[in-house]
Parts: sequence; C-alpha cells; structure tokens
Amino acid sequence: MAVILTILAVLAVLLVNEWWWHKKTHGEISRKFVHLTVGTFVAFWPLYLSWREIELLSLAFVVVVIISQRLHLFRAIHSVTRPTVGEIFFGVSVGLIAFVAHDAAIYSIALLHMALADGLAAIVGVKYGASRAYIVFGSRKSVAGSVTFMVVSAALVTVFALQQGIGFSLILPAVVIAATLTENVAVHGLDNLLVPVLVAAGLNLL
Repeated sequence: MAVILTILAVLAVLLVNEWWWHKKTHGEISRKFVHLTVGTFVAFWPLYLSWREIELLSLAFVVVVIISQRLHLFRAIHSVTRPTVGEIFFGVSVGLIAFVAHDAAIYSIALLHMALADGLAAIVGVKYGASRAYIVFGSRKSVAGSVTFMVVSAALVTVFALQQGIGFSLILPAVVIAATLTENVAVHGLDNLLVPVLVAAGLNLL
C-alpha cells in the first residue's frame, strides 16, 4: 500500500508540473520544481519504505523517464534545450545510494543535496546569476548559483553532524567543497548522479 501511495504522489507532482509548464512557466524553473518536490519526498522514503522497495521504485522511475522521453509524455521535465540525461541519473542515484548506503541519515542528506542544494542553486542562478555567469564544458553556470549550492550543502552537512552527534571533522567541509566543485564540472545532468554518491561516500567515512 505504501508503494502504491508513493507512486501516486510522484505522479501527482508530475501532472501538476505538466499543467504549470503549459502555463508558460520558465523551463528550468518547471524542471526544478520537480527536482525540489520529488527529490525532497524521495529523501525521506526510508521512514516508511524498505531498501528493496526504494531500489525497485528507482528502477521504475528510470524506465518511466526513458519512456516519457521517447513518447513525450511529460514534456515539462524534458523542456530544456541543452543536452541532459539528468532525469535518468536522478533515478539511478536513488537506487544506487539505497543499495550501498543502507543508512537512512546518509541517504537523506545525500539526496537532499540533489533536491535542495542543486535545485535552489539552479533557481537562484536563473533569477540572479545572469550578470556573473561562466561556461563549464559548454554549460552555463553562475556565481550566485554556486554560492547557493555551497551554503545549502553546508547547512545539510551541519544538520547531519549535529543529528549524529559528530564533532568537527575536516571531512565535513571537504564534503561541502567537493560537492560544490562536482556540481560545477559534472554537466549534462551527471551531477544528479555524482553529487549524491560523493556526499554519501564522504559522510560514510565519519
């Protein structure tokens, strides 16, 4: 029952986003709405789903995204003009972290980097980053977006450390810096896979 309700919730977000997109919302903002809402929701799946259920749901998500790309079902999440496979890597990272981490706190913080840090960075970058933008491997980045990512990443890592009772460790700022740099250079949606995996691997060292 929990799995069915989860699928219905994700489908509801996708349908709302599709309606929003038809109202001429900016393509990047529309995609990041899904990024923020679905990503944050997924980050807390271990509260009521088993690791196996999460792995299977991630596989199902990847299949749905591939079908959607070919049949143009959910055009809002595929509406950007630059080449990207970020939606596919989104699903892959969920299953991969669930498979290797088996730690709810690490899983949540890793995926919240993908949902909140990356999502908010993109929104801030679109709105305020035009004056200080730069190109990395053909993809447009902004100082405002990168700073936003680092601030949110630092907040997430701090929450993790406090919740786990971890004192100061150089690993904590190292994770933040490494995640920010990776988000900058991992273009075409690859950051959706590399950032959460890097964060999970780093926090697992504590």
